[in-house]
Amino acid sequence: MGKKNKQFVEKITAMEDDFAQWYTDVVKQAELVDYGQVKGTMIIKPYGYAIWENVKDELDNMIKATGHSNVSFPLFIPESLLQKEKDHVEGFAPEVAWVTHGGEEELAERIAVRPTSEVLFCEYYSKNIHSYRDLPKLYNQWGNVVRWEKTTRPFLRSSEFHWQEGHTAHATDEDASNETDRMLGVYADLVEEYLAIPVIRGRKTESEKFAGAKYTLTIEAMMHDGKALQSGTSHHFGSGFAEAFNITYLDENGESQHVHQTSWGLSTRIMGALIMVHGDNRGLVVPPRIAPTQAMIVPIAQHKEGVLDKAYDLRDKLKNVARVDIDGSDKMPGWKFNEYEMKGIPVRVEMGPKDIEKEQVVLVRRDTGEKEFVKLSEVEDRLPKLLDEVQQNLYNRALEHRNERTFTATNMEEFSKVLEETPGFIKAMWCGEEACEDKIQEETSATSRCIPFEQEKVADHCVCCGKEAKELVYWAKAY
Repeated sequence: MGKKNKQFVEKITAMEDDFAQWYTDVVKQAELVDYGQVKGTMIIKPYGYAIWENVKDELDNMIKATGHSNVSFPLFIPESLLQKEKDHVEGFAPEVAWVTHGGEEELAERIAVRPTSEVLFCEYYSKNIHSYRDLPKLYNQWGNVVRWEKTTRPFLRSSEFHWQEGHTAHATDEDASNETDRMLGVYADLVEEYLAIPVIRGRKTESEKFAGAKYTLTIEAMMHDGKALQSGTSHHFGSGFAEAFNITYLDENGESQHVHQTSWGLSTRIMGALIMVHGDNRGLVVPPRIAPTQAMIVPIAQHKEGVLDKAYDLRDKLKNVARVDIDGSDKMPGWKFNEYEMKGIPVRVEMGPKDIEKEQVVLVRRDTGEKEFVKLSEVEDRLPKLLDEVQQNLYNRALEHRNERTFTATNMEEFSKVLEETPGFIKAMWCGEEACEDKIQEETSATSRCIPFEQEKVADHCVCCGKEAKELVYWAKAY
């Protein structure tokens, strides 16, 4: 490695030395975000936002394909409205940012800056749902929310973040349950198929569910350091919010019924997962399906006659099969190689005088560093296939890592030993008592991530108290 290349890589702390600093370095050096003026806020820079836009666009298409419509509700919520659902407001109270003045005038009632929009949708539904013919209401909103976090980190936990929040109303509990399942499936498909991140699907325990929900479903992913990240949630509200907000409809027999509701959301936190699952000590690694630029052409010895012209011709040719760009700047090729490795662009395409002479190009994979010499006449066919191979390899590699870092524990000694020696997911049986869940967290800092849909029986007794086990739970330290 040349001196310049070495200095470039040294801008990133090795993940083995300090994973938290590695993450911060990658976020900054890959030019994803900068820090905002208010603590915990972030400026998402063009490259970071381009990746988020691709994630957002794919998810938006999936949401619309399931029959939902996008809407936009206000950013501000009157305090009296927020107070209507007791459990809900208690769950969010510590994180709410309040507006107390309008200009110089003190407001008669405090206004919350949207931490989430359940109460706004409920108020709207109470006035706009009258008959079974009005159901279901399938709404989704893209926007920003504010949650006043004490400890912040870009993407993972910021005071203001981007997300979508679905809010639906149904005639029956069964319809709402089906919606809750369906949208969790949408999230799992997005994260696995586009971000190449394998997830565990399951239900949150009572203490971990969304405030005010009947139950919460989740997808949980494992980061490179063995910690978990909740990557998308879908909540079944039952009729609790409907009763608090008097959301009723007349059924086919003319009888008044409460609606049954759901809510579901995925946020820019998923960008943190992308970084921590696929990134390495050279920087970001972006799966091809969500990469703003899937292949970057780097001309070699571009000062020589005909090289740049041929490189631009190649770009125009490849634009038909992939998202391709070219760096025709006068920076050295080594600088360009490092720059696009740092940004995680899936494939680098090299073309110099010798390649032109041989009527070939060099394709370099970001995930493995492997080089492949491809004839110019075949590159249009080869590049899309190579991008698919990179996408699948990233998923397989993440799945292998998760499997290697998933353990079974049958008692607290085993449980603690795993967390100390090789952090990861721990599969352990649970009696269902919140006291055991609390004790595990107090003693190990691990939390219940989910009760997986695919249940196993790894023991007959609870890992904590030794009583008869009720179900298997995935546990882990988490972001």
